[in-house]
Amino acid sequence: MTRPGLHSTPWARGTRKVLRDVRAGAASRRTFIAATGALAAFAAGVRAQPRPVIGFLNSATPQLYEFNVAAFREGLQEAGFIDGKNLTIEFRWAEGNYDRLPGLARELVDRGVAAIAATGDVSSAKAAQAASRTTPIVFTIGGDPVKFGLVESYNRPGGNLTGINLISSAMGGKRVELLHELAPRSVIALLMNPDNPNAASEQRDAQEAARALGHSTVLLNVRNSGDFDAAFAGFTAAGAGALFVATDPMLLSQRDRVVAFAARQRAPAVYFVREFAIAGGLVSYGGSIRWMYRQAGVYIGRILRGARPAEMPVVQPTSVEMVINRRTARTLNIAVPQSLLLRADEIIE
Repeated sequence: MTRPGLHSTPWARGTRKVLRDVRAGAASRRTFIAATGALAAFAAGVRAQPRPVIGFLNSATPQLYEFNVAAFREGLQEAGFIDGKNLTIEFRWAEGNYDRLPGLARELVDRGVAAIAATGDVSSAKAAQAASRTTPIVFTIGGDPVKFGLVESYNRPGGNLTGINLISSAMGGKRVELLHELAPRSVIALLMNPDNPNAASEQRDAQEAARALGHSTVLLNVRNSGDFDAAFAGFTAAGAGALFVATDPMLLSQRDRVVAFAARQRAPAVYFVREFAIAGGLVSYGGSIRWMYRQAGVYIGRILRGARPAEMPVVQPTSVEMVINRRTARTLNIAVPQSLLLRADEIIE
């Protein structure tokens, strides 16, 4: 009689099952250990990977431009980036001295930043463009970027620059008309920064509009904070009765000083963004500068995720805003026409 083999006994079959389970368990443990090790290596790699660094170049001063920086950060956050967590921002401020911009732009390029937000109008954009033809650059300007050689076209910029055009410098004539409607005065002083590449065209538009409305004009040039006293003296010497404040970041950074002077002179004044009206200015007319800086943050975020400036259209506002400070109007004994009140986007009481 043949003895049953080991493979055919119940005990043997049970033993094989146990062995299979043991081997399966060992394989599972090996898989678990391997997977755990891979995850640990991945996590270590993520921790070791440096977060991107971007540059923020501006022609003005940080103290009075905090609201724009906050809007820029909001745009970055919308794109998934938070300064200090998964992003680092290197700030460079020209403090109103436009001659410093080329050197500051070069510092950012030498730092190896992943992209530059060239904020503070054409001078910043041109300085960044001169510093690098490869680093992605997002500009914020008030004039035509094609005219200044920043992009080939609005829809397809074609190079390493794209950005936002607030078109505020093209509204000089409209702002003069608004000033005339509020308070017709014979002499309008044009407060301008001649170092701004947009200044010449905005001055021309404002002067043409003033002549058409029967006004004479006087030009007051300010290049930095040290020029204001002389400009204010020029206002008085010329017998000016109203003030036109041109589109310029340095002038915006000095808004409290400018608005205070207009109040002392009891002179109606027109400005290019609402921040002047909030500070006590009579009226502003133009695009939202907060919107512009927020959009710049969004564009920088898109670039960090792989978008190419050459294919990112230049953005323009779809509307402008008129802000009237009625409290200031009452102080100046100006009766704001009902037609303007109905057109205003915001009235400060």
